[in-house]
Amino acid sequence: MRVFYWCPFISNVATINAVIYSALSLKKFSNKKIDPIIINSLGEWHEKTELDKNNIKKINFFKTNIIKYLPKLGFLKSRFSYLMVFFLTVVKLHNVLKKEKPEYLIVHLITYVPLFLLLFFNYKTKIILRISGYPKLNNFRKFYWNLISNKIHLVTAPTKLTMEYIKKQKIFNENKIVFLPDPAIYVKRINNLMKQKIDLPNGISKENSIISIGRLTNQKNQIFLIKNFPNLIKKYKNLNLFILGDGENRNILQKEIDRNNLNSKVFLLGHKKNIFPYIKNSKAFVLTSLWEDPGFVLLEAGFANKIIISSNCPNGPEELMMGGKNGFLFENNSSEDFIRIFDKYMLEDQKLINSKIINFKKICKNFTLYGHFKILNEILI
Repeated sequence: MRVFYWCPFISNVATINAVIYSALSLKKFSNKKIDPIIINSLGEWHEKTELDKNNIKKINFFKTNIIKYLPKLGFLKSRFSYLMVFFLTVVKLHNVLKKEKPEYLIVHLITYVPLFLLLFFNYKTKIILRISGYPKLNNFRKFYWNLISNKIHLVTAPTKLTMEYIKKQKIFNENKIVFLPDPAIYVKRINNLMKQKIDLPNGISKENSIISIGRLTNQKNQIFLIKNFPNLIKKYKNLNLFILGDGENRNILQKEIDRNNLNSKVFLLGHKKNIFPYIKNSKAFVLTSLWEDPGFVLLEAGFANKIIISSNCPNGPEELMMGGKNGFLFENNSSEDFIRIFDKYMLEDQKLINSKIINFKKICKNFTLYGHFKILNEILI
């Protein structure tokens, strides 16, 4: 059985690892002869050495990495790149599906290319629409999905709340919508990364440092954390904030740091290949996102035995944190509630904090490679 993955990307997002780990889970755990193959549409997968290390095959549409020449930042520029992805790949994808006839095609991220083809062609391949992140169902997307709903084999959702949300839209037959947790936790890899010794910035410690990790975008909402940090250090003077990640909002965040005279307390560290020593050596992990589904870094922080303070944004944190049983939840984008919950955390008994850490880590097993494989294997029948 051949399972093809379609996941073009123009910037580094967590879904990339989800695709790699999903393919790896099939190779690692399946007793059937399942051959996972990733379609390398514009060369974006050329530099992902994990594929070669794990003998995961690729179908290369182009010899060079065209994606690196396309603009990535800004609404209009990114939309231009999406159009280029469409025009450069739509015919090639059609030819591959007609010629290769894989049993399954699992589509992520820039899904409109294969879904457009479904409007005009019938394939022997079963198409699985993989919802990556919290879905924004505008009228156009609803209309588009309605047109091809009968031709979609399955729709998979990363959280149970999102699964129920999609069912309520009445676009797809309910029997086609299933919960499939992302393989966010590759245990062996994380354990190795945790052991790596790296030079950490001065001031980062388990006593006085909180960590936030994510692309510097409106969705991740780091501006909220920076704006509220002056109120925290009025009470907790030794506290420092370290933000890991890159993105289009970097200059905006730096200006907010400068405006509040926080340059000795708040640090933008940029993208880090290995985030785990930072998590391990921090006091707590804070997530301020406006939406996450499920929230890879949330799962990674929890697996690394770090207490989590998170917004109750839809749908990942709301589901994973179980109303605060598995960490500390504050009202999404509410400064007043964030300060209240942070104070509660600072005053909490360490035994209760440890209990929350253990509770969250139990949730993580559903998002390991094997947890993902168990459900995916049932789907591929």
